Amino acid sequence: MTLAPIIAVVGPSGVGKDSVIEALEASTPGIVRARRVITRSAGAEGEDFDRVSVEVFQQMAAEGTFALHWPAHGLLYGVPKGIDDLRHQSDAVLVNLSRAVLLQAQEVFGDLIVISLTADPEVLAQRLSTRARECVDEQERRLAHAAKPLPVGLKRVIRVDNSGPLEATVAAILSQLQPERA
Repeated sequence: MTLAPIIAVVGPSGVGKDSVIEALEASTPGIVRARRVITRSAGAEGEDFDRVSVEVFQQMAAEGTFALHWPAHGLLYGVPKGIDDLRHQSDAVLVNLSRAVLLQAQEVFGDLIVISLTADPEVLAQRLSTRARECVDEQERRLAHAAKPLPVGLKRVIRVDNSGPLEATVAAILSQLQPERA
């Protein structure tokens, strides 16, 4: 049985990855989201995820719980091996990944489609300020990394600007994921 592809949604902080993932899942039957494990502190808003301490995360990693895990912005992120169950039960699985682990994800998952979101720097700054999840210094650090390129060697990348309406971004992504058949 063929496994559904993994659709990695990547981009700088504030680009709207979680909003795009939610909209894609809501608008497209058969596409589901993988839930991540994160060492984010209590009270921090954001995606629906499983919050664990650093110690628990490290134990989970040592026990082989994750298909993929990585550090970013002072936190630890993991995608549980249960993602394979989702791949058997759906047409595609969305997951918010770090650009730094995309080549590893391509190796681990095989069929990987990368949706690389961008947005105008002013839009990113406004979104980070509005979500108020990070202090000003951390927002500035994240904005400084916004232009970080994707690694060389990715097989399938869809690039979309998410500066405008969410609906336009989703339509652009879907048109490239499901091109009309001639």
